[in-house]
Amino acid sequence: SLYVSEYFSQSAQKLSFYSWYGNAKLFHFHVPEDTVLLRWLLQASRGKGPECTSMEITVHFRHGAPPVINPLGTRFPANATVRPSYNISITLGSAVQNTTFVNVTTPAAGDWFIAAHLPEAAGRIEVKGFSTPCPYMFQADMFVLRLTDMPVLEPGVPMSHTVVSPAKPLHVKVFVPKHASGMRFQLSSCITSEQRACSVRVLLGSITLPQSFQRSLTCTGSINCSLALDSPPWEKWLQIMVESLGTANASVSLEMLASFTVCRPGSTSSFLNFISLNQSQAGARPGAAGSAAPAAGEAPRNASGQRGSCLQSQPVVREDLDVVSVRYRLLNGPSVPVTSLSPTLLVLNLNSGMDSGGSLVVNLLLNKTSVSLANATVAACVSAASPVLSLNATHNCSTAFSQGYPLSVSTSSGEAMLIVLYPQTDDWFLSLQLLCPRGQRDCAGAEAKVTVFAYLTPCFNDCGPYGQCSLLRRHGYLYAGCSCKAGWGGWSCTDDTKAQTVGTQNLATLLLTLSNLMFLPAIAVAVYRYYLVEASVYTYTMFFSTFYHACDQPGVAVMCIMDYDTLQYCDFLGSVVSIWVTILCMARVKKILKYVLFVLGTLLIAMSLQLDRRGVWNMMGPCLFALVIMVTAWVHHGVKRRHCYPSSWKRWVFYLLPGITLAFIAISVYAFMETNENYYYTHSIWHVLVACSVAFLLPPRDKHKKPWAWSQKLTCRYQICQNDREELYAVT
Repeated sequence: SLYVSEYFSQSAQKLSFYSWYGNAKLFHFHVPEDTVLLRWLLQASRGKGPECTSMEITVHFRHGAPPVINPLGTRFPANATVRPSYNISITLGSAVQNTTFVNVTTPAAGDWFIAAHLPEAAGRIEVKGFSTPCPYMFQADMFVLRLTDMPVLEPGVPMSHTVVSPAKPLHVKVFVPKHASGMRFQLSSCITSEQRACSVRVLLGSITLPQSFQRSLTCTGSINCSLALDSPPWEKWLQIMVESLGTANASVSLEMLASFTVCRPGSTSSFLNFISLNQSQAGARPGAAGSAAPAAGEAPRNASGQRGSCLQSQPVVREDLDVVSVRYRLLNGPSVPVTSLSPTLLVLNLNSGMDSGGSLVVNLLLNKTSVSLANATVAACVSAASPVLSLNATHNCSTAFSQGYPLSVSTSSGEAMLIVLYPQTDDWFLSLQLLCPRGQRDCAGAEAKVTVFAYLTPCFNDCGPYGQCSLLRRHGYLYAGCSCKAGWGGWSCTDDTKAQTVGTQNLATLLLTLSNLMFLPAIAVAVYRYYLVEASVYTYTMFFSTFYHACDQPGVAVMCIMDYDTLQYCDFLGSVVSIWVTILCMARVKKILKYVLFVLGTLLIAMSLQLDRRGVWNMMGPCLFALVIMVTAWVHHGVKRRHCYPSSWKRWVFYLLPGITLAFIAISVYAFMETNENYYYTHSIWHVLVACSVAFLLPPRDKHKKPWAWSQKLTCRYQICQNDREELYAVT
C-alpha cells in the first residue's frame, strides 16, 4: 500500500483566561478520507517577563463540531444534552515552551475542532496600559497519514487478503448504502504462513472524540467469526482494520465478507410531495387550496398501503433563515402520524459545514385526543449519521457507532424538548414509534398525532434576559456563544447560583447614576467664579455619564436614551475633557490662549478616543501635558512675583492639597481596585472623588470681577433715546 503524509498548520493564538466560551481559542481542521493515523502537534509558550508564572492550559478535542466545555462548573439549560469533552492539560512551568503530541489511529474523516483556554478569570478590571499581562500562546498543527489505494470491500463479495506482519495492519473500507438497517461482517479461512491457527483483531469504524464507538472483534483459530451491527451510518465509507496478534515474522491470510440488510421505506410519493411544496409556496393563490385537497386525502391511503415497510419517511424541507439559523418544515403539516408497526422517520439536514456552531432544538407535542390507548407512549430518538429503526421499552437509543438522544411523550406528559448543543456536521434523524405496555399487539390499528418543531438557532432562547448572544469567528467558520451578565452563568445564562437580585441591580443602577450628581457642587462653584465654559463641560460630563451607566447595566434596571456606543463615547470624552479644562483653568494662562488650548485639546482627545477608547494614555496624555503647562505657568508667575505661586497658604491647605489627595485616591480606585463584583460601588466612589476634587481645585475668580449681583444683572428699565440729527431729503 502507498501511504501519503500531509501537514496542516494554523497560526498561533494568544490565550485568554476563561469566563465564557468566547475566551476559548478555536482551531478548525479537516481530516481527509482514508486517513489511518492522525497526529496533533500542540505547542504552548509564554513570555519571559517577571509577570509570567506557571500556567496550566486546557485543550479540548471533538470531531464534527466545536467541543462543549464547562470549565466553571455551571449548570446547562434544562433538556440540554451534555457529554463531557475529551481534554488534556499542558503545564507551562519553568520552561517557556511545551510541545505535546496526541495520536489518533483510524480517525473519522471530516471536521475536527480544538479549543484551548487558560484557567478561570480572576474578574479584575484592568485598565489598558497600567499593567502588562503575560502573553500565553498556543498553536496546533496536524499531521495525517493517508492511504491512497485503500482496498474496497464490496457488499456480498468475499475478498481474500494477507496481513504481512503485526507491524503492518490491513486497511479496507466498505460503503454503507442508504436505508441499511443492519450490517454483518464475517471473517473466515484465517491461516498463518506457518500453517497454524491465526489470531487477529478486527476494528470496525473510526475513532471520534470525545466518545468513540469503534467496534472490536478478536478471531482465534480457523473457525469463522462474525459481528452484527444495527443501524450503520448511511451513505458513508466504513473503515475496517485487521491486525495480526501472532508472531512478528508470520503473515496471515484470511477472507472477509460484508453484507447488509436494507429495509424498504414507505412514504408519500414524490408527486404528492411536489404538490404540497407548490401549495406552501403559492400561499393564497386562487385554486391552490382546491388542488391540494385530493392530495391530503390520498396521503393516508398511500401510507396505509405501505404497512410492510420498515419505516415511514416524512418529507422535511430545510429553510435557511440566517447565519447558523435554520427552520425545518414538514410538507405534510406539523403533525406526523405515528404507529406501532414501523417507526416514522424525519431527516434533519445539518450537512452545510456551518451548522455545527449553534443549537439544534427538537420539540414534540402529542395530540392527546389522537391516542385511543391511555397507557400508550410515543418513543422518539434523535441520532446522527443513521436512524434508530428499533424503538423498544428499554429505549437505549443507540446505533452502530453512536449514541442517540431519547425522548418520549404520553397522555400524562404530552410535551418533550431536546437541545443538542453544537450538533456535529451530519444528517440527523428523528425516529418516532408508538409503544404499548402490554406489547405491540395492543397498539394494532392505533395512531398518534405528534406535532414536531425542529430548528437550529445560534443561541438557545437568545441567551435569556441576562445574556447576550455573540457570533464568533475563526477564519471562515462561524459559531455562537452566550456572554452572561448580572452574575448569571451557564451555557445559555440560565444558572442563577451567583445571580444578582433585582434589588441589587436597582441599587447598582442608582449608585452609578446618582453619584454623578456630585458634579453639581463643581458646576455651582464654576458658575459662581465665572468659569462658564468649564461649567458647561462638567454639565456635559454629568449628563452623559449618568445615562451611559443607566444604559450599561447588565440586569433589568436599564434605560438607554440613545445608542449604547454613542453614550459610551460621550461619557469617555466628557471625562477626559473635564480633567483637561480643569488643569488648564488652574494654570491661570491668558484667556485667548486658554480657550485655544480648550478647543485644540478637545479635538485631539476626540481623535485619540476614536482610535483607542480604553487606552490609558487617552487620559494620562492630556493630564500630563496639561500639568506641564500648569507647572510652567506657575513657575512663570512665581518668578514674576518673586514668591511662591499660589501665594496663599490657605489656598494650599484648604483647597489644593485636599483636591490633589482626592484625585490621587480616585485614580488608585479606578486603576487598581475595580473588579466585576465591586464595580458598581468602586466606580461610584470614583465619580464622587473626581467631582469633589474638581470643586476643590478650581481657582478663585479674578480680582477685578465682582460677584454675581442678580439685582444689577437682571434689570428691567426703559431708556428713551432721541436722535437730533437732521435728515436732508433731496426732492427730484
